[in-house]
Parts: sequence; structure tokens; C-alpha cells
Amino acid sequence: MQPLSVNDYLRQHIRTVPDWPAAGVQFRDITPLLQDPKVFRVLIDAFVHRYMDKALRPDVVAGLDARGFILGAVVAYELNVGFVPIRKKGKLPFTTVEETYELEYGSATVELHTDAVKAGDRVLLIDDLIATGGTMMAGRRLLEKLGATVTEGAAIVDLPELGGSDRLRASGLPLYTLVDFAGH
Repeated sequence: MQPLSVNDYLRQHIRTVPDWPAAGVQFRDITPLLQDPKVFRVLIDAFVHRYMDKALRPDVVAGLDARGFILGAVVAYELNVGFVPIRKKGKLPFTTVEETYELEYGSATVELHTDAVKAGDRVLLIDDLIATGGTMMAGRRLLEKLGATVTEGAAIVDLPELGGSDRLRASGLPLYTLVDFAGH
């Protein structure tokens, strides 16, 4: 029997919840990846080993609210770089910059502290999943408003049929994802 690739191993631990939060949606739940210490380590190591490479190594990791915090903080710790949270509007206590983006039904706003990054910082932007790409695009714009360069966007899951990864790549953002659920 062939050993599983890291990607296939992680895919086995992503739970699909049908019809949540609405009928017809196949929700990709990453919490099983976090519950088992061995699986969690494989997940984090997949990111850390990539970003240890000198050419890809960030100065800062930025995590998108909220599951991007879990991944981003651990990856930043392992890389020995800082971590900054990009939060939903109204959650950060200091002076912020904000970016509003469109959702399927309405809009949302994310914020970042004005001192979170400095001009010239190389930033890895991380989240759990790429669907339409709106959240990651908004996070990138926030970081760029402060003069940072987002060197890559990273996520565990890509849902390519929703167009987000294509949209992000078309904007010039390199992406790294571990598992895609194309056509599901």
C-alpha cells in the first residue's frame, strides 16, 4: 500500500457537513485537523517547512479572523516571527485601518492596528479556507495600506469552484493551499 501524501492525509481529517449553514452548502470543517495532536503537527509542519525557505520566509504572519488566528499564530511561533490579527470590525482596541469587502449577500469589514506592520515588511497572509477570496483580498489591501508586501496567501482548503483562488491569483497574489475540493 502506498503511503498517503501530506495533502491526502490532511484531506482525510477534514469533515464535510452537508447543508450547513444553508441547504445545498457542503461545509468543510477543519476542526478535526486541530483535535488530534499528530494531525495538527502535520498541518502546521506543512506550512512551516515551506516558509522556512529563505526566499519565502516572512517577517510577519497575518491571520484572518478567526481560524486564521489559530494557524497563523502557531506558524509565526515556529518561524520565530511576529503575528498580527486581522479582525472583524469593532474588535481591535487601538487605532485601526479598515477595509470593506462584498459577501454573497451584503458586505463585511475587517480591521488591522495601524502599528501592526511597518513599510517594507514581508507578510504571509493565512486563513483556513479560500472560497470567494473576499476576506483574503481585504486583508491584503489592509496590509498594503500600511506599506507591507504580502508575499503569499496561504490556506488549508481551496474551494476553486467559488472562484476565489483564481481571483486572488489574477490580482497577482501567489497562493499556497494544501487541499482542494474541486467539484464537490
